[in-house]
Amino acid sequence: MNKKIIGSLLVIASAFLIYGCTGGVKSYPNTAFKGVVEDGSKETFLKVADATVWLIPANDIAAMGKTPIEVKKDSPNDEPLEDSLAANRGRYLNAKTNAKGEFSFADVPGGKYFVYVEPATSKYLPGGDKSRKALGTDELGAAPMLIKISGNVPPDAKYIGSTACIECHEDQKHITKTLHRLGMTVIGKPSKLQDHSRFPEFNKGLDKLMAGTKFWFHGFDKGRGFDKYQIATKAPADAASASFTATFYKDTDGKLKLRTENLRDSADKPRTYTVDMTYGGGLYKQRYLVRVGANLFPFVQFNQNGDDSFADRTRKPWRDYHADWFYNEEKKQLTDPPQAKSFDKECASCHYAGYTLTKNAKGDYIAGAVNDRNGEMDIDGDGKPNELNLGCETCHGPGSVHDKAKEIDMPATIVSPNKLSAERADVLCGQCHSRPQGFLNNDQPVNKDNKMMLPGTSRNRFLTEYTTRADGKDADFWADGQHSKSHHQPYSDLIKAKKYRNGTQLVACSDCHDPHGNGKSLHQLKHDPKTPEVCTACHKNRDSMKDHLADKARCTVDPAKITCIDCHNAKTAQTGAGFGKGLLNKDGKNYWVNDISSHVYDVPRKDNKGVKGVEPGKAMPIPYTNSCGAACHDTKNL
Repeated sequence: MNKKIIGSLLVIASAFLIYGCTGGVKSYPNTAFKGVVEDGSKETFLKVADATVWLIPANDIAAMGKTPIEVKKDSPNDEPLEDSLAANRGRYLNAKTNAKGEFSFADVPGGKYFVYVEPATSKYLPGGDKSRKALGTDELGAAPMLIKISGNVPPDAKYIGSTACIECHEDQKHITKTLHRLGMTVIGKPSKLQDHSRFPEFNKGLDKLMAGTKFWFHGFDKGRGFDKYQIATKAPADAASASFTATFYKDTDGKLKLRTENLRDSADKPRTYTVDMTYGGGLYKQRYLVRVGANLFPFVQFNQNGDDSFADRTRKPWRDYHADWFYNEEKKQLTDPPQAKSFDKECASCHYAGYTLTKNAKGDYIAGAVNDRNGEMDIDGDGKPNELNLGCETCHGPGSVHDKAKEIDMPATIVSPNKLSAERADVLCGQCHSRPQGFLNNDQPVNKDNKMMLPGTSRNRFLTEYTTRADGKDADFWADGQHSKSHHQPYSDLIKAKKYRNGTQLVACSDCHDPHGNGKSLHQLKHDPKTPEVCTACHKNRDSMKDHLADKARCTVDPAKITCIDCHNAKTAQTGAGFGKGLLNKDGKNYWVNDISSHVYDVPRKDNKGVKGVEPGKAMPIPYTNSCGAACHDTKNL
């Protein structure tokens, strides 16, 4: 069904919303509406001429929100404003800006509208800072509106590195404390663009390896994913089940080394590798990047909240991560990892700033990143350090033209995500916080030239030009098809949420999270997740937790011991060990609490097909099975 047909159906649906039940609905007056469109800040700006200002009826977006979202290229309903506009250009009110950036509407019918700006050229990006919240005609007519829109990155712009950005924008230096900046760290040599002070236990796992740790890999199971082996720090009781060992140690040169030894063939010579970097560590897990020739390969996972007493291998302190790349079970021989599985080719695009991927003379894939004198490591062999973590230009675009422009022209040469429509701002994060496949046929969302999308790209263009699969497989979600089971998929959840498509306010990731890390939250949230303010800062009518619990859940838990996210952001996905055991079932088996929050923002019920009739250890974690409900939740009939 194409966009125009869907658009017509949405018009009909919105008519029912307007006229089908008018009792108690606020009446809005007709009004004149005018304003001006600019770029930049209050001090430095240019007027934007020839832009089209559209009034998109809030009821149309509300009607779209009631349709099941279609996750695919050319979807008719996954970009609320752009899809509605595409289907209704001949119907929606619009006005052009003049040479002074001014626009006016003589008579706007009473109602609520999203104010959306469509620039005349690619110099600017669509949306505008007034496009996320529906405004009534009483607000539109109250005073002239100032709309700020985002610039766009010129085609000839190049990456210059975060150091150059921070030299001018020193007030944003705290970005160096965010996990986006700390993901890849050279062992023993954090870069000047990295400040680990918020995470005192960042290297809890690394410290154990540096002190000397030997692992036995045993119980090979080819049917599993990346953890085909069980891993132990002492020889297993069944010695015959062990295939090889891996010993981490600090060498005389101060570097962390890894030695693998074959337990099934003593004639097979041990192999030694250097461990160059840690991969994660701030929250939940840390992996270790091993140097093999020109490439890096992740090996072994440390779960910060792991517990050896747990029977579930995924919830212990140490977990196998592709040991099958270092040992060939068929030949019973040690081996080097396959070059095709290198971090460069399989993972780095969502981590390196200004990611590139090229083949060398040997046919090996070599990843590159923007040169930065304060970068983490020279990854591409050109003698200059590279920025191996997300930086300023990941979200704002390559900055060379912006850096050299006159002050008055600067805003038009860089992307300002807070001036984009919510749907364009969300896909900027969502390209990596979902699970599409790109043109390398892996989870890297890169185009045919092995490039990542630039900020400001629409969701549909992203899906069309940068992916061959729009999102994760069925196995990446729970049985209800809604909630993520695999990690780094909050955007996969969000687009299914009412917050993404509704007639009131279209939510962007940055409404809750601060990409620059101004606050102290380890998750870069604007408010402490342990307090109601993380939600009530927007949901001001929900400031009484006691009343809300009594009304919605008949829950008697002390309101001081619970927050909104305990129910509305259930920890459905797992990246590390999770947060331990939930309630017990009648058979004595326990449910689990995972560590990644669902961003569907609903409250999964106990009749959810991911829970009802499912063995506790394999069930989706929901609020009802959380240990906080021990006094009143009965799991015996689940």
